[in-house]
Amino acid sequence: MKTRWLMLIVFGVFVFQGLSAQVWLKAEYIGSSGFRDVDNKKVDGKDDMKVIQGGVNIPVSMKMDENNHPTAWMVGLGAFYASMNNKNLSGYIDQPHIFNAQMAVSYIRPLSKKWSLLASVGAGIFMDTGSLSYLRWNNVMGIGMAAAIWHLRANLDLGMGLALNTSFGYPMVFLALFVGWRIEGRYMVNVSMMDGAEVSGGIQLHDLLRLKLVGSMSGMLAFVKQDGKDKIFTQQYIITGLQPELMITKSLSVPITLGLSAYRAAFYDDRSLKAMFKSMDRDYDPHFSPSFYASIAIKYGF
Repeated sequence: MKTRWLMLIVFGVFVFQGLSAQVWLKAEYIGSSGFRDVDNKKVDGKDDMKVIQGGVNIPVSMKMDENNHPTAWMVGLGAFYASMNNKNLSGYIDQPHIFNAQMAVSYIRPLSKKWSLLASVGAGIFMDTGSLSYLRWNNVMGIGMAAAIWHLRANLDLGMGLALNTSFGYPMVFLALFVGWRIEGRYMVNVSMMDGAEVSGGIQLHDLLRLKLVGSMSGMLAFVKQDGKDKIFTQQYIITGLQPELMITKSLSVPITLGLSAYRAAFYDDRSLKAMFKSMDRDYDPHFSPSFYASIAIKYGF
């Protein structure tokens, strides 16, 4: 239950895909599965979901210090479009589409040998339709963050700070935590909680092929009107699977993931602080049962 608010913070803080310039595009499919309500009781309805997402991260300026820590300005853009095939879910979910788009400007600079400052500010739109002609001020959310990053080791960064967003129509401040741990070489490990959350481990089988076991958590939301009230539709999903990644060139790769959507929560809450605290007392969030998951992505660094 409480996890979704962490996802709201991480998802809404900023678009930050790293310090290198890159473009990525990803298509996902989550297979049809049954739905359980707030009492964890199975209902007759089912749903599957298709997602197209993409983004670009561009360092506008960058220089490295003697400790190999950057001072950089970055611009990030990202967008999600989800199409859901709701069947017999009237009264529980009436949400065939979600469209999210964000833009943020981020700044990082070293404070000392072991510490850096990371800050970001931007805005996003969160709609229940892909048509921008329906965009209203009510669909816009401001986002921001400031955090101190501790370079504990050469391959381990820990961070803590404050995140700000206007998900309730006015500024709210939350605690933000960040983790980045990586092992590179023939055997690789990556633990990242910077833009969503992902854990992966794998092996370089060939110059052109990596094989990984991955697990990740993603989310999206829409600000909607329901029964005349302002509400937030939140959807989060946790996936795990096997991911072969084709290394077409040094800069271009194609990861393909086949596995399981282990958990997919989907629910409405009133758009208010009171509703947030009330929902945190729930034993269960409305959610879909585990189902098949597949995705393919294209990543290009330049």
